[in-house]
Amino acid sequence: MIDVHGVMLLSTPAYYIFSGLATLAALMLLAAMFRSWRRARWLDDTPTSRIRSAAQGLVELQGKLDAGGHQPLISPLGEVDCLWYRFTVEEYRRSGKNSEWRTVEKGQSERPFLLRDDTGSCWISPKGAEVPPRQRRRWEGSQRWPMGSTVRTGLLASLIGSRYRYTEEWFSEGELLYALGWFESRGGGREEIDQQGIARQVISDWKADYDDLLARFDRNADGQIDMQEWQQVRAAADREAARLARVEGRQPVVHVLSKPARRGLPFILSDHHEEDLSRRLKRGSIWCMLGFGVMAPLACWFWLA
Repeated sequence: MIDVHGVMLLSTPAYYIFSGLATLAALMLLAAMFRSWRRARWLDDTPTSRIRSAAQGLVELQGKLDAGGHQPLISPLGEVDCLWYRFTVEEYRRSGKNSEWRTVEKGQSERPFLLRDDTGSCWISPKGAEVPPRQRRRWEGSQRWPMGSTVRTGLLASLIGSRYRYTEEWFSEGELLYALGWFESRGGGREEIDQQGIARQVISDWKADYDDLLARFDRNADGQIDMQEWQQVRAAADREAARLARVEGRQPVVHVLSKPARRGLPFILSDHHEEDLSRRLKRGSIWCMLGFGVMAPLACWFWLA
């Protein structure tokens, strides 16, 4: 047994478990504190760009949401018309004196949508984004998936049978969106086109239909492509590659905002105002700092026993 400062007696395994948990909690709170504060600083220090003139790389955009010609999505729980959704289904479980809400279903949409400002439009790929949405609904029912508009809550649901809690969040078409992520412009001759690579792919495609290749380039009709004829194949493939490269260069410019490939850079989408979002992150950082201020001395108190 280990005497912890005369306050309690713990077995050796229990002592190390409590000490380890307190240390782990302190480290997690410290990491969360820096993470939230750093994101708040990203929001405050990154100027808002216009889509047409935005630099390639990490940018901040603001504008209105648009479906981009697609039909709106239908959220799976509340059947709300939206452009993005996230949902959670929790089941209330009781074991003796203990009870908890346990997640049994969750998911979110990943279909891109458009962000428009007065200079242009940008496709938003929401996969991997940190999304604190403003529009959120929570309700309860007695079935794993809510049926229609019938909602049973609290005591009534528990008397009928199983008790479930549904949470759904979404973005609606036409609302304002704040976006911070990795901006890329594609098409319009911006990318360096690998014409030799295109020519190799053209030849590979022609080889897949060898009979057609013979019909086009087997000049002496001997049933095979000799060296001289292969030169003609390569020349024709180069011409076709040049044509395809010109077509590619005439494609309209498409702007895309997505998750940065480099770890540590933020990707945030929210229909909260930028200042409100920054305040929320700073408030979360302060709460984590207070939690660290409690757990760190507690961990030291255990280890110094």
